[in-house]
Amino acid sequence: MKYRPTIGLEIHVELNTASKIFCSCSNSLEGKRENENICPVCSGQPGTLPVLNKKAVEKAIKIGLALSCRINKESKFDRKNYFYPDLPKGYQITQHYEPLCSGGFLKIGKRKIKINRIHLEEDAGKLIHPEKADYSLVDFNRAGVPLIELVTEPDIHSAEEARSFAEELRLILRYLKVSNADMEKGELRVDANVSLSADKKNLGSRAEIKNLNSFRSIEKAVNYEIKRQEDLLKKGKEIVQETRGWKEEEQITLSQRSKEEYHDYRYFPEPDLPPLVVGNGDFDLKKIGSEIGELPSPKRTRFKEEYGLAEKDAEVFVYNPHLGHYYERVVSELDNWIKEYDIKGDIGREEHYKLSKMAANYILTDLRALSKKAKDEIIIDPENFAELITLLYKGKISSKTAKTLLKEMFEKGGDPSQIIEEKKMVELTDESEIEKIIESVISKNPEAVSDFKNGKNSSLQFLIGQVMSETKGAANPLIVSRILKEKLN
Repeated sequence: MKYRPTIGLEIHVELNTASKIFCSCSNSLEGKRENENICPVCSGQPGTLPVLNKKAVEKAIKIGLALSCRINKESKFDRKNYFYPDLPKGYQITQHYEPLCSGGFLKIGKRKIKINRIHLEEDAGKLIHPEKADYSLVDFNRAGVPLIELVTEPDIHSAEEARSFAEELRLILRYLKVSNADMEKGELRVDANVSLSADKKNLGSRAEIKNLNSFRSIEKAVNYEIKRQEDLLKKGKEIVQETRGWKEEEQITLSQRSKEEYHDYRYFPEPDLPPLVVGNGDFDLKKIGSEIGELPSPKRTRFKEEYGLAEKDAEVFVYNPHLGHYYERVVSELDNWIKEYDIKGDIGREEHYKLSKMAANYILTDLRALSKKAKDEIIIDPENFAELITLLYKGKISSKTAKTLLKEMFEKGGDPSQIIEEKKMVELTDESEIEKIIESVISKNPEAVSDFKNGKNSSLQFLIGQVMSETKGAANPLIVSRILKEKLN
């Protein structure tokens, strides 16, 4: 019997506001000692009252709009009651019954993964378990950090798709500048609900894998859980609804506790916070929407259609917006330089694609090899980079010279024409002069010419080498190759 996996994700994202969600404590924990960044509100002292952070609401709305969610005019906060050592109040303020955002979707490949809701809540503290100790420590610095929780519909059917969803969501969050979404720092945490069934009507009992903190872990843990459940079902055993943890060292999931039901949390309306109303002047949806800008998916499409890039090249520029922005500035300068080098009128679409691809190739290979990291500051002015590509495209310099120029430009700046003049890197590009040298080389090497005509392609490289030797390496090899082929044919 074949079993169909069904996966739903619950993703927690820390928002990068200046302060926490219900108090004025800093939302930056960098360099803070344990329990230094707390106040009576976020540490749950009696008699304190929460005050909602407006910026946290705006960032949550922006995420909702980017994911085509419905922004509910009125949403409310609730108390989620459960005892856990790192929860100072003994309950968490969240939005259970009436969330801020409903519906929406995220497209992965050709499929739309539906989103059930996005709601606001506060983070808990952090437990620390010293090695070989019989006690645990608690750090409340993180308590009260603003979170959004995104809950998908059970629309995902493979571990690879679950990973892709999380990767694309993180990219969108970074484009929106609402969160750094650094999984190593716990700024984006994923819970995966996995169930197997033999038919589409019955989803089966689900196991929840908690706190997956890397894309690799998401894929590995979900695949393991699918295999574990499949083995149990084939043996005629039932799947227990439970919460499981992922043990990275052993690459397995382990049972942690039985899965709680909604009634276990005793949800009830938060009495200290009024309903959150959107559209009363405090939250302008049009203004927030206008700040979203171009998102990864339409940017991928545009880079492929506008510049003729291969999907993998477009993906690099989308994943590294800084590099993508630099590339677009270079391309915008190319047309001007082409006209500068004796081409009248606008270049055609085919020529535009050739130039755009050539620029992309040099940025993604040579320039990245020099910078080592795509996020490094690029000191080469886009106009100068465009001139370099144009010189290469027009055959004014060889690829070898282009690489030498690029290294010089990367290390010291400057424009390519100036460097060529200073370094005396002048290439022989006069075709009539090159033609005379080629004719002389052909007359001196009749055996190589005969070999070429008999199909020995290595003879062509020999003849090119002879021409380069005669010109002491100054001749442009592209021009040499073209004229030599014409003469030999």
